Amino acid sequence: MDITRFIVSQREKALLVGDYGSYRKQLSRRLLVLRKKLNISSRGRKYTPKSPITAEDIASNHEFIYILLLTSERAWALAMYMKSTHAADSNAQGTTGSTKRHIASKLQKATNHAAHLVNLLQDTEKTKAPIESILEARAYQQSLQGAIKFEKKAWEQCLQSYSEARLLYIALARSVGNKQDDVFKDLLARTIDPSLRYAAHQLKLPRTISIEMIVTRYIQRDNNRYVTEVSKSNPDLLQESGVAAKKNAQGESADTPKTITWRSRTVKLEDATTAQALASVSAAGTKLASFLDTNPDADRRAKAAAFDDVLISSQDAVDAVKTAIDELTAEGVTQGDPRMQSLQITRTAVNYNLVEWRVGRNRVLCGAEDGATFESQSVKQPKKPRADGKPRIAHEESTGRRLTRLKERVVLYDSTLQSLDSVKGFPGVAADQAFINELDTKKAYFSSLRCLSIARSHALHGNKRNALALLARAAEWSSQATSLSPSAESSNEGISKLEVSSAQANSLKDLLDRSVLQYQALVELEDLRSETSKKKESRSIPMIERLDEYPPEGVDLTNLVTYPPKLQPIPVKPIFLDTAWNYIDYPGRPKKGTAAAGGGKAEDTSSVVETKKETKKGWFG
Repeated sequence: MDITRFIVSQREKALLVGDYGSYRKQLSRRLLVLRKKLNISSRGRKYTPKSPITAEDIASNHEFIYILLLTSERAWALAMYMKSTHAADSNAQGTTGSTKRHIASKLQKATNHAAHLVNLLQDTEKTKAPIESILEARAYQQSLQGAIKFEKKAWEQCLQSYSEARLLYIALARSVGNKQDDVFKDLLARTIDPSLRYAAHQLKLPRTISIEMIVTRYIQRDNNRYVTEVSKSNPDLLQESGVAAKKNAQGESADTPKTITWRSRTVKLEDATTAQALASVSAAGTKLASFLDTNPDADRRAKAAAFDDVLISSQDAVDAVKTAIDELTAEGVTQGDPRMQSLQITRTAVNYNLVEWRVGRNRVLCGAEDGATFESQSVKQPKKPRADGKPRIAHEESTGRRLTRLKERVVLYDSTLQSLDSVKGFPGVAADQAFINELDTKKAYFSSLRCLSIARSHALHGNKRNALALLARAAEWSSQATSLSPSAESSNEGISKLEVSSAQANSLKDLLDRSVLQYQALVELEDLRSETSKKKESRSIPMIERLDEYPPEGVDLTNLVTYPPKLQPIPVKPIFLDTAWNYIDYPGRPKKGTAAAGGGKAEDTSSVVETKKETKKGWFG
């Protein structure tokens, strides 16, 4: 059974929605359900002794292993709950002696259950347990044993237990393959490696000693059948020559660098983890360069996929430097300390290296000449022949497909520009004005490529005037990029990262200048064509209908009127404003006297209304 995956999954599910206390309660409920299922529950009697689990029980049903694992995890969860509670309580005086003893007793109880499971699994004749399950149970036991020694501050014994657990987990990770070793890597990164590093710090071991060297030095090899078993299948794990070298995913060793250089400043790599991560980056870069050399005609997506290993290694190096800085900060080291200054320079160098690899991957995806050229791709023809036997006609790439490709390039250019902007926030970069100018020049180069792609998309839509404006803007950017150093070359065997040579910038500028002239001519032709069409339309209208316009080219005497006249709609009646209506008496109009009488009544009525409005009212109306 997969013991490690079971334990890690149980912890992640419980701690995702609660704390160690809720995890302990969940384990108690699972134990009760499992005991009832296996018919070994105490049936209402709480404090009755339970019969121990034997190898025969495991042989009959493998779920008895879960009983021991859940019981051990419940004791460990209680210990972690007490430890986290006292650590979070700011009013308390810290973890007292009685609490420490209680935590240690619970961890010891968890270790005893794990040791009992290991002893049962060793009886392979009855349990039929594979060697992998035995090694997982032993690694789990040693991790709990290391936690006990950690709480008791027995640092040397803590290193011995955690070293064996780490060795076993690495061997198990190699046996399952790269696709299923995430559980072991997470367990090492979250629990075992930090504990090993802290215990080594308490023993005053130098930081330049790697974790692999600590494991080799402190692991117990005498009368240890588990270490012997691992050494048979993985003899390189405990070799002295492999301690000073970083093992990559394929088990190959890479030379560990001692120094790192950034902008004419060279600092010593005092952190062993950082040095090993940089060695892994160098090995991955060499592997990428060999792949690109041996596969020059590979698809651009296949080439971009080859960057994954070096990007992962670069990110690991960045994380390693950040962890080292956080550890020094936690120890109270100030920013002016030489160790902190060296780490800050290393941090800038590894972050810039990561940005370079990201930009290099984007440039590979853009295509030849960083996307300056844009050629139509051939449409794939189906292999199945036509039913009528005629050959298939090759079709050109559709406009929608071309626009999609251009949009993808614009997204890649945006990512590159964003990465260049992030470099200015690295430690020490803002004070280096020469480097800032270099970044601005490279940014101008990629900005011109971005404008060129957008201009091509407008040209495909038929908006030549917008395309001309964007091309003119791209030409301005490219003129700024021509100040690049002519000796700029790729630093890793032909891999283009952030280096842009003056030849590339000049080639782009020439292309943009030709494109600007081309589209200026196209826009001029379009304007002339529109003016000619307007003149033709105006000449087709007779002069009698254009009397409100002045003919600058003279009157066309052959087009004065339309003859013979065509049938056209005209107004039925003209519109007149009869102003005499107010002064002439027509039949049916009221006389002036009647209007005056009516007007008098209206005045009387209005006066009554005014008197009523002037009447004041009291409180109650």
